[in-house]
Amino acid sequence: MNQYAILHIPDSRYCFACGEKELVLRLRMAKEDEQAEVSLIYACKYDFSLKRRQEKMKICYSDRLFHYYEIRLQLEDVRLAYVFQIEEKGKIYFYSEDGVTETYHFEEGFYNFFQMPYINTNDIMEVVEWMRSAVFYQIFVDRFCQGDFEKDTGYITMQWGETPTPKNFAGGDIKGITEKLDYIKSLGVNAIYLTPVFESLSNHKYDISNYKKIDPQFGTIEDIKELVLKAHKKGMRIVLDAVFNHCSMEMAEFQDVLEKGKQSPYYNWFIIDGEFPDTEKMNYECFAACNYMPKLNTADKGVQDFLIDIALFWIREADIDGWRLDVSDEVSHEFWRRFRREVKAEKRDCVIIGENWHDAYPYLMGDQYDSIMNYAFTKACLDYFAREKFSAKEMAEKLSSNLMRNMEQVNFMMMNLLDSHDTHRFFSEVSKNKDKLLSALALEFIFPGAPCIYYGTEICTEGGYDPDSRRCFDWEEANWDMEVMGIVKELTALRDNPVLQYGSVHIFDEDEMLCVERIWQKRKISLWINLSQKERHIRLAESQMVTCSHMYEKNLQNNGFLIVEEQEG
Repeated sequence: MNQYAILHIPDSRYCFACGEKELVLRLRMAKEDEQAEVSLIYACKYDFSLKRRQEKMKICYSDRLFHYYEIRLQLEDVRLAYVFQIEEKGKIYFYSEDGVTETYHFEEGFYNFFQMPYINTNDIMEVVEWMRSAVFYQIFVDRFCQGDFEKDTGYITMQWGETPTPKNFAGGDIKGITEKLDYIKSLGVNAIYLTPVFESLSNHKYDISNYKKIDPQFGTIEDIKELVLKAHKKGMRIVLDAVFNHCSMEMAEFQDVLEKGKQSPYYNWFIIDGEFPDTEKMNYECFAACNYMPKLNTADKGVQDFLIDIALFWIREADIDGWRLDVSDEVSHEFWRRFRREVKAEKRDCVIIGENWHDAYPYLMGDQYDSIMNYAFTKACLDYFAREKFSAKEMAEKLSSNLMRNMEQVNFMMMNLLDSHDTHRFFSEVSKNKDKLLSALALEFIFPGAPCIYYGTEICTEGGYDPDSRRCFDWEEANWDMEVMGIVKELTALRDNPVLQYGSVHIFDEDEMLCVERIWQKRKISLWINLSQKERHIRLAESQMVTCSHMYEKNLQNNGFLIVEEQEG
């Protein structure tokens, strides 16, 4: 037995409450030890030496190196003590805080058993309920639709549909989004994520000079209020982009520091090496290497007060439904903890989604974000569908590994995406192969979490890296691929199914196909994706019903997918 591979951490992603008396426990073991039988021995920690129960655990997830055993307990007493029993080749071992031992003295277990000392209700990470059924649509505002033709259009420097450059403007605005709400809703979308809308010199607005003013190119505060109000009437949510890591050098507070240096009351709002910030020498911290975007010192209480006031302002004024947090992993943990407390106190179901491209577990323990933009999912899809670096087995292992980074509640709230304003367009990455695009979308919609469609994906918009990924939406319907759009609508309709909102997940490979099963109560939804060069036969039972498919007739063809629903009894 490979003892070095065995891992369990109490009160973590390996041990977490998902209800007042409901606990999930996980144990990691090496894949070569898969013949071992694993059981959990547990009791109230005050009764552990006398009254113990034993239940078998099963493998729920597998990645390249490990199997992950999992068990879900419904507890009467939430003061839990437990150890793991591992039986291999007829020999029994125990795993406790002392590691793997051949014997275990239960009468002295209070020295070394694992424990969840108490489930305090305010420590349980709640799922934002509307995220279970959310289908997001991300909009880069300047390139989606122009609805206001009475505004000053002197800033527009490109014809709609021209190839974008880093600095040109197309004229999209908030009224344009409001006008197209019926179109967006017709896709099956019920949540919209907007890139920044506040006053800024750029087309992307990630260098903000006034956080409480809508940029005049995009509209007014009344326009954003109208958008949110009309979206809410249609059962849709609006999430705005919070750029709290940095600001524009044009922001009044930074300008004051440029003028007064250390004498400015805002000097400590920024991280400066010297008496005055020097924009040429760049003796201050900034975003990337952009001198026009000075970094905010989120360890400073004044900065924290300033930013939290902004977050609460837009919840109160416009009734927005969430914040996506730009460059969130460069902002202090202390700030995000305070941010979460105050935002959730203002609006409990306001979702908080970080922009962390990597394993964000330290931010996803229930005290900071709800979830992140799931770029690990994006990368896995690129490696599988576009790069063809993964077999179906390797893809199943990668997806399982990604899920094991976080608690179940977080996985249900992850914003899963194939592309965004910061990446190449996925359709271009798969060499404009519509079959692969649709199969990837099917995976995105079946996988735990909230799928996010980048505007234009439904009409097969192409694009390379920024700024080419930020092309104008083509509103000429004659250019749309209606078959692709139709399948997108079929996929979004599946999100109403409670199996995809609450169901457990099992990811594996079968006959060179990637398989994802979601199970809830007595219902199951199964996805098969075939990227092999051969047609694959899928044997369906009479109880199974095909709910969505592409490239499937009697057999599943290359780059096709099949989704089947079944209900027992």
